[in-house]
Amino acid sequence: MKALRITLLCTLLLAACSKTDTVSFDYSINSPDGTLTAYFGVTPSGEPFYKLEREGKTVIAPSRLGFELTDGSDLRSGFVVTDVSFDSADETWQPVWGEEREIRNHYNEMLLTIEQQPEGILPPQSGVSATDPDYTGDPGNPSGKGAVIRLRFRLYDDGLGFRYEFPLENKLRYFNIAEELTEFAMSGDHIAWWISGDYDTQEYNYTRSRLSEIRNHSESMRLGNASATGFSDTGVQTALQLKTDSGLYINIHEAAVVNYPTTNLLLDDKHMVFRTWLTPDAEGVKGRMQAPCVTPWRTVMVVDDARKVLASRLILNLNEPCALDDVSWIHPVKYMGVWWEMITGKTQWSYTWNLPSVQLGVTDYSALKPHGQHGANNDNVRRYIDFAAANGFDAILVEGWNEGWEDWFGCQKDYVFDFVTPYPDFDLPALNKYAHEKGIRLVMHHETSSSTVNYERHMEAAYELMNRYGYDAVKSGYVGNIIPYGEHHYSQPVINHYMYALQHAADHHIMVNAHEAVRPTGLCRTWPNLIGNESAMGTEYRGRIDPGHSCVLPFTRLQGGPMDYTPGIFEQDMSITAPGQTGKMRHTLANQLGLYVTFYSPLQMAADLPENYERFPDAFQFIKDVAVDWDKSLYLEAEPGDYIVTARKPRLETLNSGRLSGKSGAYEFVYKDGREHDVWFVGGVCGENAHEATFSLDFLDPALLYEAVLYADGPDADYETAPQSYTITSSVVTAADKMTVKMARSGGFGLSLRSL
Repeated sequence: MKALRITLLCTLLLAACSKTDTVSFDYSINSPDGTLTAYFGVTPSGEPFYKLEREGKTVIAPSRLGFELTDGSDLRSGFVVTDVSFDSADETWQPVWGEEREIRNHYNEMLLTIEQQPEGILPPQSGVSATDPDYTGDPGNPSGKGAVIRLRFRLYDDGLGFRYEFPLENKLRYFNIAEELTEFAMSGDHIAWWISGDYDTQEYNYTRSRLSEIRNHSESMRLGNASATGFSDTGVQTALQLKTDSGLYINIHEAAVVNYPTTNLLLDDKHMVFRTWLTPDAEGVKGRMQAPCVTPWRTVMVVDDARKVLASRLILNLNEPCALDDVSWIHPVKYMGVWWEMITGKTQWSYTWNLPSVQLGVTDYSALKPHGQHGANNDNVRRYIDFAAANGFDAILVEGWNEGWEDWFGCQKDYVFDFVTPYPDFDLPALNKYAHEKGIRLVMHHETSSSTVNYERHMEAAYELMNRYGYDAVKSGYVGNIIPYGEHHYSQPVINHYMYALQHAADHHIMVNAHEAVRPTGLCRTWPNLIGNESAMGTEYRGRIDPGHSCVLPFTRLQGGPMDYTPGIFEQDMSITAPGQTGKMRHTLANQLGLYVTFYSPLQMAADLPENYERFPDAFQFIKDVAVDWDKSLYLEAEPGDYIVTARKPRLETLNSGRLSGKSGAYEFVYKDGREHDVWFVGGVCGENAHEATFSLDFLDPALLYEAVLYADGPDADYETAPQSYTITSSVVTAADKMTVKMARSGGFGLSLRSL
């Protein structure tokens, strides 16, 4: 049935292609610099289309707009334009945290109102308003109007955002979406960096191929995941990075996904046309709407330089301003955690082997024999706290602290955790007191096991517990299939759950780092307590991550917001970290240093074990020194999948905001010898092929001398044969200097620059 539906939709796409030559594109708008032009028009039968050009050349060929509703209503034809207005904005706003202190929001806007003629609807009586209670027309449509849609186009110098808006005066009051028909017609068989379309996970390696080759690669790129639901061999996910043969970089994504499902893209690979493919709910509905309402923004970034993709703030700008009056409690975090040892199998989340079935509130853990491998025990947590405090970190994440881990995975339990009851060997009050005395906060962990109903059942008590003990950040997890049964991670009801958890956390002054949740779409601008997300294949996949993966993510996943990638793994061989385990990660040690600059996140983890950092104290120094929040960012070199070189200047007022007492490592680096230094960090990473980075230091203050400390791959470094080969060199440089740094295969570098 699903295959039949996809075939039918492809047939409809083909039919649409035959009609685009009759579209009259009577309405257009230019970007502020005049480079981009967006057009809108309708066919003689009232089918709405748009197209996008750059300097007169096609970027998005004529592409259909519209919807199918579950009641059979057709919102793809019969429309006439009833109104059009134009506007513009040029403003600067300051993010609570970010890659720069200020972001410019500069666009031109076109707002079109299109309307279908009503059928079988009585008009208002003479002298009686359609909103009057005495109106005797259709009670389900007191406006007397047909289907009314407003199409809002915002055109920036680097791309287009557009969305559908449904006003209250409309035949459409309560309506359900069967399909959103928005298209993105490609102008050629572009190169794409993509992951397979899925309703539940983004945890895939990226594939680089022509659009026409997606079908052949799709199934082979799927990895086993606790929850994964593909829908087509030509389905891909956003953000989708493309490159044309003429050298343009096109990125298709979405912004501000609120009360609406996340979309994938379905490719008609015969005609190179993508169409939105919304995630259905448990009943197959792809959106339950109530006017007035809006859809997310559909976005098309188009630039002539890969570095401009990384510099774009298109997605953030299309989100609403900050919704919080008080943001003083939100702060960047550099943290460590009792986590990697569990991921590698050195220790366990669970407490005992003697409990195949847990019933919270009934099971008495104190009467059970512990297996002795529980990682979240008092002594081990104190060891991490001591190490973090001694090295200038802000916080410690502890997973596996609470009862219920013995049977949490794969059972699809409703009542799986209560998020408040610790295991017998985790003394929550004492450990929290010990951490605070050391200037360290504990980061809470809430693994929901994808039972969203259970999390909401316990959320208030869980957040109150955090407030009681001074926890101000939580890592939430959504491993497994969603409960309510039949829902997906990216369906509208679950999107609403994530928003509920985020807003409820804000009420309690709690920052959220959500794992296995929906990919971010810029909502961190509106809700800056969303300081981290996973929503991609991160470090926990160990040896399954392809070289070059980290050179794709900033072009795709990170376009919507920061990622908790958990970098900093110095020991690539799992058998050394966790004896008895197997597997090797495919990166060099210097590559891991480069990630702290090339991957932006206000929440950055030093993910490896303390004992592994103690083996390489000189390299660990870069992780201690590097900041996590930035005043300015520059993108010096970039090509998707191949290499990225980024320079960033720390935002000084946030350097010490996370710690309860004492000074962070980054603070000590900037304020060495009791005075403020001008500081920059540069980071580089590369993919399967080695790369020689060459860049100017002209971003430095020309009046100052700088000490440059370069942490680079050694001459023999290679992710397979010598991953831990690195060099550290110091020199004095000025703004007039250039640097050349060789990066090994899947290698990288970190560079600190501090004025003398």
